[in-house]
Amino acid sequence: MERALRFLRDHNEVAFATCEGGLPKLRIFQIMRQEGNVLFFATSEKKAVWRELHQNPNVELVAYEGNISVRCSGMVNFNVDDDTRRWIYDNNPVLSRLYSSYDQLAYFCLPVAEMDYYDLQPTPPVFQHFDLIAGEIGTGFVGERFSREQESSRENP
Repeated sequence: MERALRFLRDHNEVAFATCEGGLPKLRIFQIMRQEGNVLFFATSEKKAVWRELHQNPNVELVAYEGNISVRCSGMVNFNVDDDTRRWIYDNNPVLSRLYSSYDQLAYFCLPVAEMDYYDLQPTPPVFQHFDLIAGEIGTGFVGERFSREQESSRENP
């Protein structure tokens, strides 16, 4: 799991999915801060994403580079303390170009509930699923070739 969280720290530009009227809405977002498995974001109350998050706080995001991707899902909340809000504003040069003060922004965070780590470079590829609520780690399907090899090796030890 640390490998997946480190990947997110190093790749903070993510595709961020919300839902509006039952239809997915996807946009590029920047993770402004990360504390363990909690990701922090800033936007404007005037943007559609803010309205969408209040109507349905369930989101999914993905960070990707090369053959590695990390997908996270969970339910955002709007409980971001003032010190964190100030830190986000002070440590992101784009925000001060767009907004006159940290309190002109709207903040939210995503406590990651589930996370998938994919690395397609090795053979067999790596797929790990982390259920942070249940505290479970699992693996998943990475291609029929490897599933057959695993099954035949179990049948013929």
